[in-house]
Amino acid sequence: MSVTTLILLLALAGGIFATGFFGLLARRAILFQLISLEMMLAGPALAFLAGGAFHGSQQGQAMFILIIILAAAEGGAGACALSRAAPGRGCRGQRHDRGAEALTC
Repeated sequence: MSVTTLILLLALAGGIFATGFFGLLARRAILFQLISLEMMLAGPALAFLAGGAFHGSQQGQAMFILIIILAAAEGGAGACALSRAAPGRGCRGQRHDRGAEALTC
């Protein structure tokens, strides 16, 4: 990998991180903030991959896997918090005219 490729990949990683940071600041909805956090984690992950490939080591890939695990945990915790924050939006039983109960989401 050449130095030019490394610089381009690091600039792309910085752009992805900056886009996620702007989305985190600009959006008020928690779902969009979680998506922005995922983008903010994708930027450094790309930077670690590019740095590891440039130096010929496996440490960049190891850090990438660690970031992916962190992003999955953040996504799961965010989904749990989102479902707890809006309990009225879940599925609930409602009665119709004929007395039959149906689930609506």
